[in-house]
Amino acid sequence: MRRHRSFSISSPSILKENLLEWSKAYDKIVWLDSNEHTDKYGSFDAILAIARQTDGFSKIIESTDEAHEFIGKKQDWLFGYLSYDLKNELEDLVSLNFDGLDFPKIHFFQPSKIIRFKGNEISFLYLDGCADEIEKDYSEIEKSILSESKKGESSQAAHIKMRIHKDAYFEKANTFLQHIHRGDIYEANFCQEFYAENTSINPLITYKKLNTISRPPFATFLRNGDNYLLSASPERYLKKMGETIISQPIKGTAQRGTNKIEDEQFRTLLENDEKERAENVMITDLVRNDLSKSALKGSVQVRELCKVHTFKQVHQMISTVVSKVPKDKNPFELIKETFPMGSMTGAPKISAMKIIEELEETKRGLYSGAVGYFDPNGNFDFNVVIRSILYNAHLKYVSFSVGSAITAKSDPEKEYQECLLKAKAMRSVLEQS
Repeated sequence: MRRHRSFSISSPSILKENLLEWSKAYDKIVWLDSNEHTDKYGSFDAILAIARQTDGFSKIIESTDEAHEFIGKKQDWLFGYLSYDLKNELEDLVSLNFDGLDFPKIHFFQPSKIIRFKGNEISFLYLDGCADEIEKDYSEIEKSILSESKKGESSQAAHIKMRIHKDAYFEKANTFLQHIHRGDIYEANFCQEFYAENTSINPLITYKKLNTISRPPFATFLRNGDNYLLSASPERYLKKMGETIISQPIKGTAQRGTNKIEDEQFRTLLENDEKERAENVMITDLVRNDLSKSALKGSVQVRELCKVHTFKQVHQMISTVVSKVPKDKNPFELIKETFPMGSMTGAPKISAMKIIEELEETKRGLYSGAVGYFDPNGNFDFNVVIRSILYNAHLKYVSFSVGSAITAKSDPEKEYQECLLKAKAMRSVLEQS
C-alpha cells in the first residue's frame, strides 16, 4: 500500500531541478519529464521513481515472466526499461554483435518513493514502509532550492569514435537497398554507434546539458547502479489509458532554420517530402498491424498522419495510431505483441530485424528499447530510447547511437547526413569538458 500526500508549489521548474540533485543518494532512479510540452495523452508533467538496493520492500524484476505475473495482478507501480535485444525472447532471433555496455535486457523495480508533478502541485506516493519520510523529504527538497549546485562535478571530455566509418556506411546502406530492391523488405532502420572508452562522465550534469539543448517531451534520466541512460527522446512508443492504446511513431526529420523564414521552409519541405512521408506511412501501417493483434474489431484508427511537430533541435514527422483492447487483457502482453517499435525496425518487422543484425556492428541494447512505467491499474506509458547517451560507469564506456530509415528512394549520402544531424546534440554535450 502507498501513502499519498500533495503540496501546492509556486515554482515547479526550480523544484524539479533540485529534486534530481536530491535523488542522487538512490541507486535506482527513473525520472520522466515532459519539459512542459502539451500532450493530450499525458498523465502528469514529470515523475520521479526511486529506490535503494537495500530497500527490502521494493521488488526487482529482470525477466518477462516476472513482469507478466506482477503486472497481471496489478499489485503496484513498476518503473524501468525493455532493451531492444529483448526481441530475441519474443521472436526467433539472435544478437551476436559487440556490446560495450553490458546492461540487463530488462529491468524494472517497484519504487519505494514516487514523486509526481502536475501543474502547481507536487504529490508524494510512498510505500507504507517509508511513508513517515514524506515530510522530511519534502522539507529537504524545498531547502535545496536555496543551496548552490555542488562544484567540482564536471565530466571528462569524451573522445568520440565512430563504430562505422563513412565508406563502410555507404556500403552497408547500399546492401540494405539491394534487399529492398529484391523485395526482402520495404524499409529498415539502419543504426550506427558513436562511443568513447576509458571515459568518466557526470551522468546528472550530462543529462541536464542534453535536456537543455533539446527540451524533448519524453526526457529520461535512468540509473540502475552503475548503468545510466540520459535521454532526450521526442517519441512515444506505447501508452495504455484504460482500454485505449496509443502509439506515436516518428519517421521523418528535418533541421531547424537559422531564422523564421528558413525554419518554415525546412518544415514545409519535410511536410511535403515524398520519401519521408512514404517512410512514415509504412511504419504507421506496421503499427496498425501490431495493434490489431489485440484490438477490438474496428477500433484501430489513425488519428494523425504525417503531422510535422517542431522541437528545439529538429522538425519531426509524427503519426498517432489508437485502438481499444479488452478489459481483461494483460498489459504486458500488449508490449510483447508490439515490441520492438516499428519506427526502430522496419517492415516487414522480422525480416528487417534479421537484416539489421547482419549489417549493424553493435548490439543496440537499451538504444531502440523503451523506458517507462506500469501503474497499479494496468495503465502504462513508454518512450522510444533515441537521442540518448548510455553510460556504464564501472566499464567507463559511453555510447550513443543514431539511425535513419532506408527505403527504395534513399540516398546514402542524405541518410548519413541525417545521422550526423541526430548525433549533434549528444556529441556536443560529451565533447565538452
